[in-house]
Amino acid sequence: MNAPTTRRLTVAQALVEFLAHQYTERDGRRHRLINACWGIFGHGNVAGLGQALLESGAASRRGETPGAPVLPYLQGRNEQAMVHAAVGYARQCDRLSAHAVTTSIGPGATNLVTGAALATVNRLPVLLLPGDTFATRPADPVLQQLEVPQAGDVSVNDALRPVSRYFDRVTRPEALIPAALQAMRVLADPVDTGAVTLALPQDVQAEAYDWPEEFFADRVWRVTRPLPDADALADAVRAIRGARRPLLIAGGGVHHSEAEDALCAFADATGIPVASTQAGKGSLRYDHPADIGGIGHTGTATADALAREADLVIGVGTRYTDFTTASATLFAAPGVRFLNLNVAPFDSHKLGAASLVADARAGLEALTKELSGHRVDAAYEAGYGAAKADWERRVDAAFGAADDSVRPSQTQVLGALDALVDDTDIILNAAGSLPGDLHKLWRARSRRQYHLEYGYSCMGYEIPGAIGVRMAAPDRPVWALVGDGTYLMNPTEIVTAVQEGVPINLVLIQNHGYASIGGLSQATGGERFGTDYRFRAADGTYTGAPLPVDLAANAASLGMHVLRAGTVGELRAALAEARGANRPTCVYVETETADTVPGAPEAQAWWDVPVAETATRPAAVAAREAYDRHAAGRRRHL
Repeated sequence: MNAPTTRRLTVAQALVEFLAHQYTERDGRRHRLINACWGIFGHGNVAGLGQALLESGAASRRGETPGAPVLPYLQGRNEQAMVHAAVGYARQCDRLSAHAVTTSIGPGATNLVTGAALATVNRLPVLLLPGDTFATRPADPVLQQLEVPQAGDVSVNDALRPVSRYFDRVTRPEALIPAALQAMRVLADPVDTGAVTLALPQDVQAEAYDWPEEFFADRVWRVTRPLPDADALADAVRAIRGARRPLLIAGGGVHHSEAEDALCAFADATGIPVASTQAGKGSLRYDHPADIGGIGHTGTATADALAREADLVIGVGTRYTDFTTASATLFAAPGVRFLNLNVAPFDSHKLGAASLVADARAGLEALTKELSGHRVDAAYEAGYGAAKADWERRVDAAFGAADDSVRPSQTQVLGALDALVDDTDIILNAAGSLPGDLHKLWRARSRRQYHLEYGYSCMGYEIPGAIGVRMAAPDRPVWALVGDGTYLMNPTEIVTAVQEGVPINLVLIQNHGYASIGGLSQATGGERFGTDYRFRAADGTYTGAPLPVDLAANAASLGMHVLRAGTVGELRAALAEARGANRPTCVYVETETADTVPGAPEAQAWWDVPVAETATRPAAVAAREAYDRHAAGRRRHL
């Protein structure tokens, strides 16, 4: 019998080779699981993973390993931003392909924590490979090592444990084999996926070991489509047939499952209206008769009115955040019941729902088949159709500008973009006042056009996220919509877009502060304290003149082509030029602070942000009275 063959490599070299042979497969289509590795190098990874990535690429270029897959390296500027770029890529790839991110020890590793939390909250795969302190401890402590007197095996990487779906520290070469396999399992699992961390001590990365060749064989991780249980499906069908005012809420799981066509067929067959969460928006085209837009605190008047009267709420691929449920006040009908179709049992049981654990596409197809011949009452369908048409007229009015020579509002910026784009464009945003405006107003024309990171709502996601999305969809125009607050958090990856020739479009909106939190502060009695970017006034508050900050000049200094737009007409021309550009381009526009979003604040669905119970300032006293009125409407759905 022939002895098993082995290959002598360092741990880092073996990991790079292993990652290059991992695949996912769904519906007969195969995808590279880890398509590239982002990295910033320091003493925790430069001689380990850095050397391994260099050697892997050099060997391929020299033809020493003909036909062998390579793990491309991507250079970033900020560790958190590299994770954001990886997350944008994975989401655009429907979670079937992902990126890895490697960092040094110390601050390089801890900078990963925010990005990891974002990935895990949004159920999006990213592989984190932070360097770690010496496993053998020849020098103790080393530079950047956090010393914990009562635990010698703790490093800063342990901060990644609560934000990772899987965490392991590889302290021996042979331990890489089970750790790497477990990491791939979690990354490819639609129920468990999120950030996966393999902490790699710097001495272990450089240590050699005789690896079995089987470790480097092509490995396929099949992403299945679980079917619903027959009894649970029968219960779900009975519930839908018995409902007079059913409402379906489409979440991000519809997109991840590529279930848009199945949802369209379900809506066509049953006439059940479809509202969407931030992650699920675009599951139906905006002009589909059953699409009633966003739901919840930032939802449309149509969707929220239907939600208040629904007797059955069908959640598909949603985890029901407080924005969706209006902090448990939105679904107000007596006796309202919930039916949740979700691949994750944890989410399918929320709100005391009847649970249908299945893949979103498989579950919708099964429901459509079993509901053959069933349709909602014609009067119900006509009613929400008329409300939808009225809402679209209100959006038209908000998007329009009476005069092209005026400075645009933020809503009119969206209107100018809406008039320009087609089905291929992708709109990306994460934080500030824009998510609410987009959820209410944006007319999603195709799957994956609407890309809102609103699970973690992380300022600074937009620019690196857009780079990842454009890498995954190189033929689609990508627009990162960024406010001045978000831009100042994390503009560094503009340099990466320029270096890599990734032609993202940045719409940079200057409104001199935190517009969203300013509004929230005013509504909760905070009087916009600390939310404007202004000089200090004589009374010590930040209420002086706006700061003379030129963000357009900053973007240009980082290598972007910048177009300044002062009026609605100039904005339209600049957006058109940017869309046709083949290099990273920024459209800079200063907006009017007064806006024209449809729906008065008091008519919106509530969001529970506790207000001071005792206060002396009149604004806070009034805000608490309003809070108590709204809080009285909360209910537990059991």
